Amino acid sequence: MGATGRTDDGRGRLGSRLSGAAVALGCLLFLGGFVWGALVYQPYTVPTGSMTPTVEAGDKVLAQRVDGSEVRRGDVVVFNDPEWGNTPMVKRVVGVGGDKVACCGEDGRLTVNGIPIDEPYLRSPGSASAQDFTAEVPKGQLFLLGDDRTVSLDSRVHLEDAMHGSVPRSAVESRVDAVAWPLGSMIDRPEAFAALPGGISSAGPLGIQLTAMAVGVVLILGGAAYGPLAARAARPKRSAEPEAAAHVR
Repeated sequence: MGATGRTDDGRGRLGSRLSGAAVALGCLLFLGGFVWGALVYQPYTVPTGSMTPTVEAGDKVLAQRVDGSEVRRGDVVVFNDPEWGNTPMVKRVVGVGGDKVACCGEDGRLTVNGIPIDEPYLRSPGSASAQDFTAEVPKGQLFLLGDDRTVSLDSRVHLEDAMHGSVPRSAVESRVDAVAWPLGSMIDRPEAFAALPGGISSAGPLGIQLTAMAVGVVLILGGAAYGPLAARAARPKRSAEPEAAAHVR
């Protein structure tokens, strides 16, 4: 019996150590993912419906802090340009320096350097813009449009400006990766721009951060639950013999 007791006690100590390690690792993953996310991302409330249906007015989004040089066509960015009112805005990049952006082609699509672009994110099917336009994007600049082009005040409104409706890359503050509330959805990079020089940007680290936090929560809960479950399993079952003896008497 002594050997059995030592074995059970050893298993109990091993289980306690493993549960403690699981809780510690879970805390590390959860806090690490949270801190990493806080350093890389900033929350932003979308003020208007110009990017509907990708993001709605009032949506809370998570935007990755990036340098303007990292921005590619198709990215949804938060930028601030004094020429546009000196207030943060959210638009989609459709052209970069050296591009010729035009609308609309014979099929109603936007073209970049003569290549028609499929834009499944637009709110209104059909023509990509109610007004025809052509713009040459200067070097170091970005041409931006909203996804709801019936209401969006974007580069088309500023075509007569010195920069032909474009904004400098340095005006970009961050790139929107996900809608945090109320939809809770990731924002994909449009494949239509992938064939153009420079391609599309890579996904941000948000998915990895959320996975680390989720795994951390599971480990914390699992490790914390081990102690009560192990104690309950080790509790001796009540014997039915005394009760049977009482009935005999």
